[in-house]
Amino acid sequence: MPINTRISALRGRRREQETLDRLLRDVRAGQSRVLVLRGEAGVGKTALLDYLTEAAPAGQVARAAGVEAETEIAYSALQQLCAPLLGCLDRLPEPQRDALATGFGLSTGNPPDTLLVGLAVLGLFAEAASERPLVCAVDDVQWMDRMSEVILTFVARRLDSESVALIFAARSPGDERILEGLPELRVEGLPDADARALLDSVLPGPVDARVRDRIVAETRGNPLALLELPRGLTPAELAFGFGGHSATPLVSRVEEGFQRRVAALPADTRTLLLTAAVEPVGDVPLLWRALERLDVGMDAAAPAAVAGLIEIGTRVRFRHPLVRSASRRSAEPAELRAVHRALAQVTDPEQEPDRRAWHRAHAALGPDEEVAGELERSADRAMARGGRSAAAAFLERAAELTPDSAKRAGRALAAAAARFAAGALAEVPELLAAAELGPLDPVQQARVERLRAKVAFALNAGRAAGPPLLVAARRLESLDPTAARETYLAAIGAAVNAGRLGGTDLRRAAEAARGLPAGGEPACLLLAGLAAWSLEGHAAAVPLFTRALASAIPETDLDLVWLSGMVMHEVWDDVAFLTRTEQSVGYARETGALSLLPSALTFRATALIYAGRFADASDLLDEAEALGNATGSSPHPATAVILAAYRGREEPALELNEALVGNAEESGLGWLLAVAGYSRAVLFNGLGRYSAALEAALDAARYEDLAVLQWTLGELVEAAARAGADTVAAEARDRLAARTRVVDTNWARGAQALADALADPAGPVEEYYREAIKRFAATRLGLQLARARLLYGEWLRRENRRADARTQLRIAHEAFTTIGADGFAERAGRELAATGETVRKRTPGAREEFTPQEAQIVRLAVAGRTNPEIGAVLFLSPRTVEWHLRKVFTKLGIGSRRELASALRDG
Repeated sequence: MPINTRISALRGRRREQETLDRLLRDVRAGQSRVLVLRGEAGVGKTALLDYLTEAAPAGQVARAAGVEAETEIAYSALQQLCAPLLGCLDRLPEPQRDALATGFGLSTGNPPDTLLVGLAVLGLFAEAASERPLVCAVDDVQWMDRMSEVILTFVARRLDSESVALIFAARSPGDERILEGLPELRVEGLPDADARALLDSVLPGPVDARVRDRIVAETRGNPLALLELPRGLTPAELAFGFGGHSATPLVSRVEEGFQRRVAALPADTRTLLLTAAVEPVGDVPLLWRALERLDVGMDAAAPAAVAGLIEIGTRVRFRHPLVRSASRRSAEPAELRAVHRALAQVTDPEQEPDRRAWHRAHAALGPDEEVAGELERSADRAMARGGRSAAAAFLERAAELTPDSAKRAGRALAAAAARFAAGALAEVPELLAAAELGPLDPVQQARVERLRAKVAFALNAGRAAGPPLLVAARRLESLDPTAARETYLAAIGAAVNAGRLGGTDLRRAAEAARGLPAGGEPACLLLAGLAAWSLEGHAAAVPLFTRALASAIPETDLDLVWLSGMVMHEVWDDVAFLTRTEQSVGYARETGALSLLPSALTFRATALIYAGRFADASDLLDEAEALGNATGSSPHPATAVILAAYRGREEPALELNEALVGNAEESGLGWLLAVAGYSRAVLFNGLGRYSAALEAALDAARYEDLAVLQWTLGELVEAAARAGADTVAAEARDRLAARTRVVDTNWARGAQALADALADPAGPVEEYYREAIKRFAATRLGLQLARARLLYGEWLRRENRRADARTQLRIAHEAFTTIGADGFAERAGRELAATGETVRKRTPGAREEFTPQEAQIVRLAVAGRTNPEIGAVLFLSPRTVEWHLRKVFTKLGIGSRRELASALRDG
């Protein structure tokens, strides 16, 4: 496509233009591309965005820019970007369409989950680009509101084959975490020759070459600095290089230059500039109406336009964002309040109630209950759109303007809750302290204590969280029994997480919790069960745990999944383990409660490991990690370590294990140390290195860690029996029996039969093995069944019953190979070879050529998921899913989904 003369005239930017040209070619060819332009203010990032958008296909450009005054207005930048694309909104799935419409205030509904909005924006871009390639450009990312940043980062990481270009411009130095991990292009100053030429174009006369060199060096080739700093200086002043060397940062000096130029303008023109700077949207009719209130005529714009500071066309556009900030910083407080007041007066209270409230708040000179109430209503609207940060900002300002101390305290408390919901934990304590300055009723005081406890647990769910949670729970007992119960549950959960590193915290928390009145709710039963488990042991807790699990519906279980998932192991409930974890994930997806999804995904992945579905477990862990990247909350690391151990690849498994140990010690999470020991035992048992497995299992089994001890005892019996430590094997078998005899499930009975077979060589060993296989075959625990067959086959071979051994070992080998448990598969293969059978290695086929993403999509397609459903699971647009499936069909030599399953069986 030909590039017009204006955009091709960028001086000294050939490298950057070539990069953008390649990006556009890729997008026209059907690929999606993301790029972050980073550079200091004035270096030319906006000019490069102009170059890109003017070279893009006509009619398929969407632009937005962060505005400093709107950093707290939820979705403000995102709504700018998506506005030209909303004609495609009706093509999205209903949950996504409703989430986006609610987030943008186009309709009312439940507050949308952030990631559901992200999926909607991803789908919107893909639908728009299905007609013609789409270029989206976002400037001044450093001033973008938090919700827009989260959503666009999420989308950028998932664009693939939609013909979308998403380009950001971010100021540097700045917060480098913004858009971290995305492809970047550093925009530096101009090369010396181009910088000198640009400088010469604005110099008022000849300047000594050495002085010119100094100016170029001092500005580091920054185009805006080269153009702006010499303005208004005489040749004599320039002879000393801008009046002498300055230690002031370059950006500040450029802004100071703009301030000088603003100060030289007529008073009415300065007012016009200030009004345009405060009004963030660039709405020209609104600007003129506000200026009319300020007795400023339209002719005031001429001096600013002549000075090259502003352009007023269909929208208001500043020469550079630094002009906007220079104008604001040049104004007196009274002038700024007058401008906000005028803007509030001309802003439609029906169409833009939140902006009107924000302007009124900044126009207020002192406490004003009417404005505070308006801000509180804006906070409610922001929360309804999912804008928790915006709601918090409205509430904070509302509290500042509230004359009544009791109301002020209540609004400060509401602001603290909104900041917590937005994940801004560091800002919550100060707001809680402000709330406590005013009179709080007992219910409000309970909310303060509860919120403080939640912050403590969110910041550190291990040893450090337990004591303050316990203190908070005790205070809450007389204020709010429900809040006290939940806080005790969190305190016990923290102590469980702390494990061996928590000292007596668990006992103290359990003893305190026992004083609460009993109840039949799942949380009450779970708390009672954990207290009994802590003080009386496993057997006493089992009935309470069983009742808690039976009474918990998926909605409630989702909130308690981090504990209930472990409790399922304590009662050996494989049915709940596999069905309830699936229900939790399904509920989170269906309701859009995606902020709770990482925990649900992690526990579901653990269940799938034991079911022998390693690939599916890996998919869920990838999804949890993607969620963590998008929200800033890391998924639980334990499951990935367990999966690596069962896969049996020693080096990566041990690397993950060591990282888990470091994480545990640093955060005071002793429970993770138990997981690390158990995982090493699994790894070494699979590799046939029984002495190493014994050492790891002995270390893990020294402590009564919730759920993990039961896993570990089975590994300890196997490692000890194979290592010749018969006494240790018998002791571990007996410890396991104390935990299995109080429940009646196939999982418990199978585990105990297997332990008896290993630890009692003089007993009815074959009977034990057959019982174990029978019990595990009645469950969906495919991994445990394969291990039972392996152990039985090994025993049969040692009994010289080779034909019988081959039967069991062949089934085990095939199962482990299919599952992906490479260590156990090799162990079964060695045993099978010892029986005289030749073990065939699998021949790589088309499926080995799949990329990880293709493999995920294939598994979901074979399971019957539609393209939109697969896209929702993997955070891809349906069009990207379709593109990947076409590539899969080509690799397999098929033409449709109907042939997929059979092609995979034959491959």
